[in-house]
Amino acid sequence: MITIQEIAALAGVSKSTVSRVLNKSGYVSPTVRSRVEKIIIENNYSPSAMAVNLSRRETKTIGVLIPELDNVFFGEILKGITEVAEASGFSVICCDTADSATKEGRALHTLESQRVRGLIIAPAEEYTDPKDIKRLAISFNRLKAPIVIVDRHLDKMQLDGVYYENFESGYLAAAELIKAGNQKLGIITGNLQLRIARDRYQGFRQAVLDAGLKLDERFVLKGDFSVSTAYKLTKEMLERGSIPEGIVTSNNRTSLGFLKAVREHKIKIGADIAVIGIDNIDVLDILGFNFSCVTRDVHEMGRIAVRQLIERIENKSMAISVHTVPCQLVLKGSEHRRLE
Repeated sequence: MITIQEIAALAGVSKSTVSRVLNKSGYVSPTVRSRVEKIIIENNYSPSAMAVNLSRRETKTIGVLIPELDNVFFGEILKGITEVAEASGFSVICCDTADSATKEGRALHTLESQRVRGLIIAPAEEYTDPKDIKRLAISFNRLKAPIVIVDRHLDKMQLDGVYYENFESGYLAAAELIKAGNQKLGIITGNLQLRIARDRYQGFRQAVLDAGLKLDERFVLKGDFSVSTAYKLTKEMLERGSIPEGIVTSNNRTSLGFLKAVREHKIKIGADIAVIGIDNIDVLDILGFNFSCVTRDVHEMGRIAVRQLIERIENKSMAISVHTVPCQLVLKGSEHRRLE
């Protein structure tokens, strides 16, 4: 395919003149414009959208940073983002930060080089250290693009965001277990360095206190949102020989780790122990597990985030916008115990 430089040589003009013709920007005399356009048509030249946009120092690309791309939850958020972005004429570049601040920094540098028009990010960390906050702020400023936070918080920065009723979800799960007749409750928390995990735990704790029950700290298993840690903590609890009547699992992966451990120990869900998880796991329905949960419209979180971002791209002076997606209780039977 012919290049811009070759077009310029054939027309006897500079590359910048050809670019002005292609971009319809800046002054080009009618005679020169006609000559350049004739060469373009004769050679069937079609510049890529990326090349044209880069010459204007802008793209139609949105960057997305996800901490756990192999997590179905974040996959659903990404699906919602992509759906609305593509319908609005934007493409999406997604990077997996693997819950690493270092990888997140490298990904931000990559997106800067791609001149993305905006960024949607679920932060790898909460960033409470002033030095870390400053470093992240510098990376954000270098993007020169609007930013929307999704799911996880960056409380030290005033940015648009889409979040979940985390406290309410923990409260609702514990309250429903108590309503089902369970008096001795436990929880497998997420990473308590993250606000979403702390809020879910505090909601759980408040429901127990509001019911006038005592919380046994032996059944507060401090996890990190991973399958492996939830499995390990549950297994250790079961091997101690004392288990709660009901337990809350703090996310989809925590639920899977818990289920793996209780199955190995032949503990029956909805019979020997009651459980309500936070976030739905579709595959459990397929496998016939009646697993009760507190869930949300994850797909919609992604759609809201990208709509916010596009609105911010079009109107940089609008007020900060924060959306909170409500939680919903879905009962399938595992909230009860049916000891014989």
